[in-house]
Amino acid sequence: MFKLNTNKINLSIGARGEKAAVNYLTKLGYSILETNFCNKTGRRLGEIDIIAKDQDEIVFVEVKTRIESIKGSTLPEENINRAKLYKLNKAAAFYISGRQLFNVSYRFDAITLVADLETNLATIRHLKNIFI
Repeated sequence: MFKLNTNKINLSIGARGEKAAVNYLTKLGYSILETNFCNKTGRRLGEIDIIAKDQDEIVFVEVKTRIESIKGSTLPEENINRAKLYKLNKAAAFYISGRQLFNVSYRFDAITLVADLETNLATIRHLKNIFI
């Protein structure tokens, strides 16, 4: 269980989940490079929730949060579909190209949270290498 951010109660559940994911990755020793990255020029390619560094590897992280008490809701990771993966890949390619990081190792991870708003806690799952 991981504590959700309560400092900004007016944040959406998704934004609170993203902040919890940043805290989680930081505790694991990741360096956070950017959050909510998207290209500022040209046709919008998509958004990457978190770009982090795990030792010498860049990690593009998709974060999905759901509220536990909603009956019949899908698991958060079920919403990471082919279209979402395509957009993540396009946005990551733009990031790599724009920063000339062609020789840097990278991967795509997902962090999913199932939140209990009464206790302000969430169960976190960290899925590494979601493209494999």
